[in-house]
Amino acid sequence: MPAQTGPNDVVACAVGDLPPGEVLRLDLDVPVSVFNDEGEFYALDDTCSHAEASLSEGFVEDCAVECPLHASAFDLRTGRPSGPPAVRPVRTHAVSVVDGQVVVHVGTPRA
Repeated sequence: MPAQTGPNDVVACAVGDLPPGEVLRLDLDVPVSVFNDEGEFYALDDTCSHAEASLSEGFVEDCAVECPLHASAFDLRTGRPSGPPAVRPVRTHAVSVVDGQVVVHVGTPRA
């Protein structure tokens, strides 16, 4: 399990351990995926809002992740789906870099 720095802060990894285009799944009470899209870090609940598919297994492009099961894409910034079959967004989480570590602020929406 990833290290925690505060009650809702989880250290996901070192910045260098998550290169651009890669994703890391955190197995928390509610799984969270952390994405590096062109050097910007994003975190979403890992489970597609339409079906029980892991978004960490999806294809990332243009600041969105495509669900591997039914091809709805979720915006990494907002969690909103591009269209059916998913119609509900997934929860976003704020992410910061602290002392070279990627920190996910679980439950704090991305600004």
